[in-house]
Amino acid sequence: MSCEIISVEQMRAIDEASAAAGIATRTLMEHAGRAVAEAIAARFTARPTAVLCGPGNNGGDGWVAARHLQAMGWPVWVETAVQAEALKGDARDAALAWQGDVVALGARVDEAELCVDAMFGAGIARPLDGEYARLAYLSMQAPERFVAVDVPSGLHGDNGAPVGNACVFAGLTVTFVRKKPAHVLMPGRGYCGEIIVADIGAPEAAVAQQGAQLWENDPSLWRLPWPDVDAHKYERGHVIVASGGVARTGAARLSARAALRAGAGVVTVLSPPEALSENAAHLTAIMVREAGDEAAFTEAARSARAFVIGPAFGTSDACYKLLLAATNSVDRSPLVLDADAITLLAPMTHGLTDRDVMTPHVGEFRRAFPGISSASDDRIDAARAAAAYARCVVLLKGPDTVIAAPDGRAVVNTVGTPFLATAGSGDVLAGLIAGLIAQGMESFDAACAGAWLHGRVGENLGPGLIAEDLPEFLPNLLNDLAPKSWKRAD
Repeated sequence: MSCEIISVEQMRAIDEASAAAGIATRTLMEHAGRAVAEAIAARFTARPTAVLCGPGNNGGDGWVAARHLQAMGWPVWVETAVQAEALKGDARDAALAWQGDVVALGARVDEAELCVDAMFGAGIARPLDGEYARLAYLSMQAPERFVAVDVPSGLHGDNGAPVGNACVFAGLTVTFVRKKPAHVLMPGRGYCGEIIVADIGAPEAAVAQQGAQLWENDPSLWRLPWPDVDAHKYERGHVIVASGGVARTGAARLSARAALRAGAGVVTVLSPPEALSENAAHLTAIMVREAGDEAAFTEAARSARAFVIGPAFGTSDACYKLLLAATNSVDRSPLVLDADAITLLAPMTHGLTDRDVMTPHVGEFRRAFPGISSASDDRIDAARAAAAYARCVVLLKGPDTVIAAPDGRAVVNTVGTPFLATAGSGDVLAGLIAGLIAQGMESFDAACAGAWLHGRVGENLGPGLIAEDLPEFLPNLLNDLAPKSWKRAD
């Protein structure tokens, strides 16, 4: 299934384009309802099931699902606030085709071991109230008993946030054609449980017409760099990482180690004179270079393939001048700007380039882009606007990290674990990205790949991980992703 993510409006346009191509919307509804029933039957044994139907097409999908479950021998009934005769369009036709029990919404829900939430879809515009809200609150007690159709009722499909105070919690969500932003953005992703994307027969041409510029992060979107058999270390790229002063050097070393593990052939820590011995005492394969003035930063920006500035770098006026020396260098390398570098440049008035990457967390983002942060509907819009304004790649960190390019492309990273919320984790991510850029990856692709690798290693390590672990376990993951000719022998 494609990694594309489409908006609610794009899904409506796909329905219309499908109809224009000769595939009736009623046919799409039939396929959708059947897909829901098949997904349920594949995961559950037959059990008393209530299908909770709303007044629109999402409810129509539910009526179809009930019919298919009934045909499979399931004990199923429909609960609805709107009787079949009062419905309109495809939903009415689907409801009239149902030949089973129909009761008022919520009347027998306590008898059900499984509830199919077909009350409201991704285009919901008002908060759940009355019996709809009661059922949503009921789902909080046992989400595993609820299967949502398209999105959990009460969840807006585009911004991933509940429209009001009530929203269904589901253990399984079956959506159609492509995921919507609500399936990948938090908190929406947390309401959905397992997510299945079902093919309901919409023509791929109708999807392609939408020109989607949003994807869920996946290795199919980018290609990792692998060395030629005769490669030497300088061909694999030189990463330079700027260190902070005395007692502020560990973050730079984490970044440097990650860049080296990511495949950069040479990595150097650029150290203030007073911290030189501190850095040298902790480093072996990574080189150390003294840098005490702006000329050293200008030279580093020109000589490296990628330059990381920010981890525990400092926020003094002197640090600001060093940063500007790097950003203003002629013919400089791509910069990966993290932590203190973002703070120094905030609010973001310095135009960068599309070869540069910024990696702010939410607080840093708000300082760097105060107007954008307050005016954006969601994290995708915010990251896109920031990337366009700063003219660089912006990686907005979080459980739903968004990577945006100045040209409007955006990727949402859903790989990861809350155990990555640990000191130094972001420094490792910055180094990973720089290591990939140094080997020739485009900066946007490197940011996407770095976020995915960082998240997947975190998942593999799980509870107890610390930032130092992440680079050390990266080779196992890279070996899994490597072309067959590069895989180690068992």
